[in-house]
Amino acid sequence: MAIIKHKEFHTAMQNQRHQAIIDYLRSHTLATVDDLSAHTSASPSTIRRDLIRLDQQGLVDRVHGGVSLRAFGSAQPTTSEKALRNQAQKRAIGAAAAELVANNQAVMIDAGTTTLELARAIASLRLKVITSDLNIGLLLSPHRDIELSITGGAVDWSSQSCIGQEALEFMARIHPSITFISCNAFNLEVGISAPTFEKSAFKRTLLTQSGSRKILLADSSKFGKSQLFEVGPLAGLDMIITDRGLSDQDAASIEALGVEVRRC
Repeated sequence: MAIIKHKEFHTAMQNQRHQAIIDYLRSHTLATVDDLSAHTSASPSTIRRDLIRLDQQGLVDRVHGGVSLRAFGSAQPTTSEKALRNQAQKRAIGAAAAELVANNQAVMIDAGTTTLELARAIASLRLKVITSDLNIGLLLSPHRDIELSITGGAVDWSSQSCIGQEALEFMARIHPSITFISCNAFNLEVGISAPTFEKSAFKRTLLTQSGSRKILLADSSKFGKSQLFEVGPLAGLDMIITDRGLSDQDAASIEALGVEVRRC
């Protein structure tokens, strides 16, 4: 158990350092190893290993004299952009997830365009709903039978969702009946991953929360992908609801981890 906790701590520190490097490079055209070492309080040898990994992931360019942020097209898409993708699949996933929700339950809904479809489908129920998503909050706030809570915290520009320490502390104090998690990437090797350290930290609290049934809502286009920051293994979930684009073989591989898979 001590070894596992040490590994988790090491991974969290590495993820936080990688995010700090990326953030620094966003505001500096070029940075040296010494610059990044001073910025992160990590040794030059640690920074060099970090840069090798970030280079392998296509996030930075190592050039003579330093490193720069790679100009690439995989920046975080906005909620509006994501809402246009796989709309039919997202509606079907949201409807299937709604079938698992009953009156008088406490439900945590993660931020996302698929979870937004879930929110639409449960708007007529009598529920306590907690969400980090401002769009979901606006959707559900006019419904008098829904007792709505927003986690609070800093607002992420791309998803209009709450992140940061305030959101984490809020989640640490609640224990919903069901937690619906969203993601941009999941696979068998890494599990769920996220594009930023803050988003990965928030989703990790959802995945590790005690006493709650944990269900991932993600269309099949997200499977087989990974992003920079690890959230946690698929085995931490009770169920994944996706569409029929996920193959029989991949569904069986996930179910071998003890996770129920529903394709709609």
